[in-house]
Amino acid sequence: MAGNIPIKKFRCGGIEAAIWSNKKAVNGSEVEFKTVSLSRSFMKKGENIWRSEVINLRKGDLQKVLLVIQKAHEELFLKHEQGSGEE
Repeated sequence: MAGNIPIKKFRCGGIEAAIWSNKKAVNGSEVEFKTVSLSRSFMKKGENIWRSEVINLRKGDLQKVLLVIQKAHEELFLKHEQGSGEE
């Protein structure tokens, strides 16, 4: 929808989550539902152009995303710390 703006945005560095209000017809009635767009903005090396990658999620996807991100974080950080000899 042209001119649609998010209800709320959250940003940390080049990562942003935006919450959107959407409407669709269900059984002859208009129903509102919300979605989240997760984006990462970056400037490609050697270029002076900002780029963005976006993934659109539904409410039911958020817990799954949190779970897989947490597992990836554990794999990258906890396993690295265990093997480094630092405790």
